[in-house]
Amino acid sequence: MPQLQTFIFYISTEIKVCNLSHRKSYDDIQQTFKNIKYGPTGRIIDHSGTIPGRCHIYSLPFIFTLLEKISHQFSTIVLNTVTHLYVCDRIPMQHEFFMRMSQSFPFLKHFSIANEMLQSSKHDEWKSDENPFCSIIEYSHLTTLDLTNVHKDYVVQFLLETKTHLPCLTDLYVDYNRLRSITMKFTRDATRCNCSKIQRLFSKGWMVSSKHVDGYFSSLEI
Repeated sequence: MPQLQTFIFYISTEIKVCNLSHRKSYDDIQQTFKNIKYGPTGRIIDHSGTIPGRCHIYSLPFIFTLLEKISHQFSTIVLNTVTHLYVCDRIPMQHEFFMRMSQSFPFLKHFSIANEMLQSSKHDEWKSDENPFCSIIEYSHLTTLDLTNVHKDYVVQFLLETKTHLPCLTDLYVDYNRLRSITMKFTRDATRCNCSKIQRLFSKGWMVSSKHVDGYFSSLEI
């Protein structure tokens, strides 16, 4: 393509790595692009050992709005254009990880998470309103949150106001039984604030419409 002047791309690949000694390194990927004359590139390499290896390669500056399938190994870089993010992992995602996500994607609007692992080794910690990490995470622009495929610890992570502040959340996808559990049957005050502006509740599982549910989600569209 001799006439090509600009090449803007985002390529994501995934491979099952059986032999960890044969993993591609950052330098290996860099060599692949050393002769590209269309501008600088960036890359995110994920070899966590618990999920298939992934490599995201993109032209700089990053201009795309969607980033999918990143894990706890995501480096701390800022991508201002990303509004839709999907993270997944098979090891626990801690408070610090979600803090980094809020800083790396300051204009995030749609956040989908998949992780069925316990976040804490203390099985009853989800009942506490306290935040041992002190810092409260804020997603200032987040309107849609998908927690369908997570352990209930992550429902607490996002809905508990002492851990996360979601001032614009209007759409929530969540398992009904987990939602009912972490809100103490829709009576828990510490999760009420982040639920107050939810207009659309997409629930996995059987959901009962009652005065308790309707009162807890005061902005819910009936």
